[in-house]
Amino acid sequence: MKKKIFIGILIVLIAIIPVVWYVFTVTFDNTADVKPDFKVEASAMLGEFIQNEKAANAKYVEKVVEVTGSITAIEKADSTFNIKMEDDSTGSYLIFAFQPDQKDLLNKLKPMQEVVVRASCSGGIYSEILEAHSISFKRSIIVNQ
Repeated sequence: MKKKIFIGILIVLIAIIPVVWYVFTVTFDNTADVKPDFKVEASAMLGEFIQNEKAANAKYVEKVVEVTGSITAIEKADSTFNIKMEDDSTGSYLIFAFQPDQKDLLNKLKPMQEVVVRASCSGGIYSEILEAHSISFKRSIIVNQ
């Protein structure tokens, strides 16, 4: 019986190791080198998520999107930067997490400045507490500076 349990555990480990290896070693192309799947204005994208979050998530999640909009906030945290584009009337916003190599460029940006950002969309959610949509992006770069 102990031998069967040992063999079962060994088989499970052999099956899991390649999956774990893939997850920890997966790499992505540099966003600067990737052609965007969509080009959209920040307000239009927010409108799509407000109108039908499920359809907008199906359309944009894990796609590279080029978003044009005005910066409402620049958030610096340790070694990362986030840029926020917010709709004042609804409180909904897009938030972009930037690649570390963008630090020098991001230091030159100012709120209310119009920018084009290319990033991979992580998806949007609606917060019942804030009564607003939040759309997050990863691996972001500034395109037009």
